[in-house]
Amino acid sequence: MRRPTGRRGFLARAAGAGTLGGLAGCLGIGGGSGGGGYGDHFSDIDDDGEPVDMTGQDAVTVKVGASDGFDFDPIKMDVSPGTTITWEWTGKGGQHVVVFEDRNWESSYSNTEGYTYEKTVQKPGYYRYFCEPHLSVGMKGGFRVVE
Repeated sequence: MRRPTGRRGFLARAAGAGTLGGLAGCLGIGGGSGGGGYGDHFSDIDDDGEPVDMTGQDAVTVKVGASDGFDFDPIKMDVSPGTTITWEWTGKGGQHVVVFEDRNWESSYSNTEGYTYEKTVQKPGYYRYFCEPHLSVGMKGGFRVVE
């Protein structure tokens, strides 16, 4: 589990849990632009640094609401063009929605265990997303499409 680091992260987590607990939804930010990689997307959370290598697989799954309900699992991964990514809700952490930066991809809000949203990715590049109401507790994820 990764969380915002230091006192600032602790305060953000405490405030976020109380203030945002009643709000619904996750917002994902992404883009297939390649360019600067993940940029500073993961800079404010404890992160293992290395993406999970899922290249060569036809389909992969990302858990939404993993761990304590405020994580994506895996946090980061590498996939091949043509991979179908399925985001599967755990039923923990309240309602989530996955939306990408270009707003072309958007799931529905759900807090139902087993709810899924999927996309098949083709364009090489880095894709970032996060949970908007749970951003202060570090609910972020991303993947890279590599050839």
